Amino acid sequence: MKKRGFEIAKGFENAGINMPVRKTKFSAGYDIEAVEDCVIPAFELGQKPTLVKTGLKVYMPDDEVFMLYNRSSNPGKKGLILANSVGVVDKDYYGNPDNDGHVMFAFYNIKSEPVEIKKGDVIGQGIFQKYFVIDDDISEATRMGGFGSTNQ
Repeated sequence: MKKRGFEIAKGFENAGINMPVRKTKFSAGYDIEAVEDCVIPAFELGQKPTLVKTGLKVYMPDDEVFMLYNRSSNPGKKGLILANSVGVVDKDYYGNPDNDGHVMFAFYNIKSEPVEIKKGDVIGQGIFQKYFVIDDDISEATRMGGFGSTNQ
């Protein structure tokens, strides 16, 4: 029985994706690569973040969440910061009808020139974490969409 892990999202089956790995025995995070080349423009007021595709989806137990974190070197070396500081991938994002649960990193580039990301570049890391709910939690809603759809 599968407990937690990574799968290829629909539409990326032939993209030559390297599955995320932990680089050392005591690393918390799984290094995640970009699935395709992209350019992140220099920041301008009012612009939306650039979504960098991974071609991955994640599955996990009901009481876990997959957290997306920036690489520690990204802000200083490349000027890349996550638009939401930490990405939250809920269990019910997996396989959603909008995008099959495709995990993407939302970046802003704080440098004055565009930043090029190449296919296979490690863009961030993901950590599976347990979470808790309060005693009188009554949430019964069902996810109906993909990226950024929780409050729609």
